[in-house]
Amino acid sequence: MSLRNALLSLLTVEPMTGYDLYKVFESSVGHVWHAPDSQIYPELKLMESEGLIAGQDVPWGPRGKKRQYTITRDGVTQFKDWMNTPLEYARTRDPAHLKAAYLEWAEPEAAREQMRGHIAHHRSLLNQWQERIAELEQGSNSMLTKRLKNTPREEWEATVAYKRFTYEGLIARAEAEIQWATRGLELIDLLNP
Repeated sequence: MSLRNALLSLLTVEPMTGYDLYKVFESSVGHVWHAPDSQIYPELKLMESEGLIAGQDVPWGPRGKKRQYTITRDGVTQFKDWMNTPLEYARTRDPAHLKAAYLEWAEPEAAREQMRGHIAHHRSLLNQWQERIAELEQGSNSMLTKRLKNTPREEWEATVAYKRFTYEGLIARAEAEIQWATRGLELIDLLNP
């Protein structure tokens, strides 16, 4: 259900084609919800059949057409209902921490490499989230600029503050994972002098 609501959130900004949604998805909500185009396009068709979005063919190139989607009233209602419903948490699947619980089975250098890879991955994410906050501060985030154009001025502060709050949470998570893996490296060295 979250993919659907992620797509609806993007369509509250402006009408978009499936391709536009895929591109924007990757650079915005894709930070918190991953979905390949093989999931996005079928979901758009299903949402259109359920009346949550309306599709219209628009010209593309010299002779082609693309389908452009607009959120409907039912889509807005569903998105608001989802936003106002308490979240049900899914069971955790965390291969990094699962492997860490059994590192005694790994060669010390392989265990170190796993921790180094974990640190590198989360440093990359940390840099992404810090860049998103910088974009918010500089006003250079294109989706936010479009969203603010369609948002009453008195709601701008809250709109920006919630985006920042989300990225700060992702930063805190990445920093915690980096610290955890750094402690893991220290433990591996301690246990394997």
